Amino acid sequence: MSNSITVDPRDLRWMQHALALAVLAEEKGEVPVGAVIVRNDELIAEGWNQPVLSHDPTAHAEVVALRAAGLAEKNYRLLDTTLYVTLEPCVMCAGAIIHARVGRVVYGATDPRVGAAGSAFSLLGSEQFNHVVEVEGGVLADECGELLRRFFRARR
Repeated sequence: MSNSITVDPRDLRWMQHALALAVLAEEKGEVPVGAVIVRNDELIAEGWNQPVLSHDPTAHAEVVALRAAGLAEKNYRLLDTTLYVTLEPCVMCAGAIIHARVGRVVYGATDPRVGAAGSAFSLLGSEQFNHVVEVEGGVLADECGELLRRFFRARR
């Protein structure tokens, strides 16, 4: 484990699943970010970055997973769910997460440039909205961050 804090084994398991999806994204030439949505320790939906392949700037891993979860649940409200994502959500994804009423977000690596869970912006967890999302960052942060660093090093 990359953290010295105690992490719930379920959080580790689902973040490892998200990491596997991030590797899939990388294999397809996308920035390696993966996401899963879970309720009661059961997978509802998953997604990985797909903006290049889909020609869709909104096809971030979180949005892909949210869309799949909405279809699976036949509801745009995803109450009592946890979204696991390998990179701190951006502003766009944070807005979608809030509107979907996701209860909790667990992310791996921080994104100091555009992260919206406290790094660059503080949208998730903000009490300005009518829905507050619980946030936990840093789960498998080293592994998530190294995957991203390796991807961008190879592109330079």
